[in-house]
This record gives sequence, structure tokens and C-alpha cells, in this order.
Amino acid sequence: MPNHLLYSPAVEQPEPDEQETFQKIVKLMTEGQDLTREKYGRPIRISHAKAHAILKGTLVVRQDLPTQLAQGLFSKPGSYDVLVRMASAPGELLDDSKVNSTRGMAIKVFGVEGPKLSGHTADTQDFVLSPGKEFISGNAKAFLQAFKPNAEVAPKLSDTTKGIVSTISRVTNEALNAVGVNSAKLDFFGHPLVHPLGEAQYSQTAFRHGEFVAKYGVIPDTPALEALIADKFDPETPDALREDCNAFLKVNAAEYSFRVQLNTNTDEMSIEDATSPWPEELSQYEEVARLIIPAQTAWDSARDSFVEPLSFSPDHSLVAHQPLGSINRARRVAYQALSQVRRSESGNSTTEPANANALAAN
Repeated sequence: MPNHLLYSPAVEQPEPDEQETFQKIVKLMTEGQDLTREKYGRPIRISHAKAHAILKGTLVVRQDLPTQLAQGLFSKPGSYDVLVRMASAPGELLDDSKVNSTRGMAIKVFGVEGPKLSGHTADTQDFVLSPGKEFISGNAKAFLQAFKPNAEVAPKLSDTTKGIVSTISRVTNEALNAVGVNSAKLDFFGHPLVHPLGEAQYSQTAFRHGEFVAKYGVIPDTPALEALIADKFDPETPDALREDCNAFLKVNAAEYSFRVQLNTNTDEMSIEDATSPWPEELSQYEEVARLIIPAQTAWDSARDSFVEPLSFSPDHSLVAHQPLGSINRARRVAYQALSQVRRSESGNSTTEPANANALAAN
């Protein structure tokens, strides 16, 4: 059995000036939100602005977990209601037929008991996930530089121009993949042409897992979902992702394996460098729960208005699943500041929903 790393505050190594970096990130993202507000005539999210599904489901924690996996939310078997948002990563409402950007999955778990992080008072636990096991930048300083074009330049470009960039990025990344290399930077606007419901999603960054340290993964785990990966996916309309999610989920349920990868040592499994995947020969992703989404409407006008007031953040968390590392510490500052501004300007409540019942799984 691997010798799993025990959590202590010492597993994080903050840089002396990182709070200054965080404030620069908030300023940059605020300026980006100002540009998109001007472009669309209303406030939108600086990331994951265009959702293509908002779903009601259940997270079922396994009964047979060993101690190192049975931690925090997963410490005892049971079922939790969840909301699942699928969305494209950029902070713009892009034309799916022209720009194929990376997509993400966010899960809001309800009825969660236990001490919460400071400032989080609702009984919810959020997991924010993206395709790929590595983040676009290693730490907050690198992210500040990498995000500048997305905040300062991208909102000023047409979708046609972004489409050219998207195609070049995708083809280049496919060539890199062919020789065993992947670029998260190219993937952002040049994501592979795969169905969004058929992609594995990962936390990419480290989290406390009760007494231990881990990363999380959510893996499609039904034949129908797995078939989506093999099928050609060619978005031909501006809202193709919404249309294809609707087409699939109106006749199919979706089920995912929720997995944990435990850290064994920080030398080979870095907490501070988010561009460094953790070697699976040292620690495999192991299932702790099943995410079950019944057949339902994935997107309609009611869901459009329902999703706007919602906020998904790693900061909405039990202490037992505290986000770790430079990128997550930056997220805790930026998500809170930007979400409050966006929802306040939109006239939406900044209070977390009490349960998932407002969204009917029809």
C-alpha cells in the first residue's frame, strides 16, 4: 500500500508576495468583465460564461471505502442531491460552430454536514472540474501572465477570428498528442471535437481530502456515454453544445465514476505547481462515489434564467476539502470578488440555494 501524504498546513508553500498577485488577478478579471459587459450589454461570468446544461442528479457515496478514501463528504455512505453545470470555459458567449473551446463541469452537492471554510455558511460542497489533468498555469503569477490575452484581447475579437485561432490550436494540439505531448494552453480555444457529456473531468489542482491530500476526477461510466467519445462530434450551430446535450439526455441517463487520487509525496506530486500531473503509477484514481444524472431536459429558457444567479467555487467547501496550492488560493480571492460583483449588478441574490428542488428533472 502506498504511504499516503498526511495533510498539514505545511504542505502549502505560499510565496511572500502572492496576495499582491491575487489582487492583480482580480483587477485584470474585473477589467475583462467590464469589456464583456460592454460587448453583451449585461454582466456575464469571466469564466464559464456560456452554460450548455444545468442538471439535477444524485451523488451516491460507496459503502465499502477504506479509511484513506472515506474522508470528509465521503466519510460515510449515503446519497446527496446535486446540481451539475456543464459550460464552456471562456468568459464569452461564443458561437459553438466557430470556436471549440475547452469545457468544464461544476457540481454543487447539497445537505453537506461539517465545518465549512470561513465565509461559507450554506450546507453545500462545490467541485469545479475541467478536461485534462493539468491546469493551464503552474501558479498564480504564471496565470496572471497567461490570462492577460483572454481578458484584454479576446473580447475584442470576432468569433470568426477566434474560430481561425481555434482550428489552428486544435490541429497543433492533435499533432502534439500524436507524439505524447499535450498543451493545456492550446486546448483552451482549440479543444478536441468531442461531445461534452463524454469527457472525463478533473480538479487539476490539489485539495485536502480529510486527513490526506488528493485530486479529483469524474469519469463517464455508461456504454452510452463512452460511445459519445467514439462518435464524431461536429458542432454546426451557434448553440450546438446545448442542442446535443438536450438530444442525449432526453432519452439517456448519464452516470459517472467520482474518483480520488491520493498524494504520496510532494516531490513527485506537486501541490504548488498545477501544470504537473501526478503520476498514476504512484497513486491511481479510485472510485469513492457515483454521480447519477437521470434523463431530463438539459437546457431551455427556464434553465437559462436559473443558472445565472448560481455561483460555483472551490471556496464553497467543507474544511475537509480545502483547496490547496497557489492557483486555488488565487481562486478563493478572485471567485468571491467577481461573483459578488456580477450577481449584484444583475440584481441576483448572493445567497447559496438551499436545495436542488428549484430545478425540476423533467
